[in-house]
Amino acid sequence: MNFSNKYFKKNDEYYTSKNMWEMIVQFIPKDKILWECFYSPFSKSAEYLRELEFEVVSENIDFYNNNLGDIIISNPPFSDLKKIMIRLYEINKPFILIVPISKICCKYMKIFKNKIQIIIPPKRINFIKCDLNGEIIKQENTSNFDSIYLCYKINLDSDIVFL
Repeated sequence: MNFSNKYFKKNDEYYTSKNMWEMIVQFIPKDKILWECFYSPFSKSAEYLRELEFEVVSENIDFYNNNLGDIIISNPPFSDLKKIMIRLYEINKPFILIVPISKICCKYMKIFKNKIQIIIPPKRINFIKCDLNGEIIKQENTSNFDSIYLCYKINLDSDIVFL
């Protein structure tokens, strides 16, 4: 299967488990409204963040034409990361995103030069994979790459934090 075909784009549905947010809960300000801006009816990210006692906005609206909350917390669609990062730079809002570590070497990341911090998880992140109907596809490992939490304006104690 060609990774650029329409099925792959439509089926770019990999979600974050609750434990991935639990790992970084100490770095997310409790007094800010979080915007989980990449809404999906199948994602439970906003629900998990609320269970961790954060106020979260998550609506089925266009990320490129809206600007909600105080901090963006999300696992964005990796297939649109270039466009997403340009938009994040434009709105200049703090964020924590889960992204493949290889993405920090992309040209479009240079717009954040010397302003990015990263949190490195203790092990490879395995995402929750769903089919086009939102049904979970059982898999032992859903990721063949390493991911990080990419942070902007979060003011971590160090530019690189190992969990």
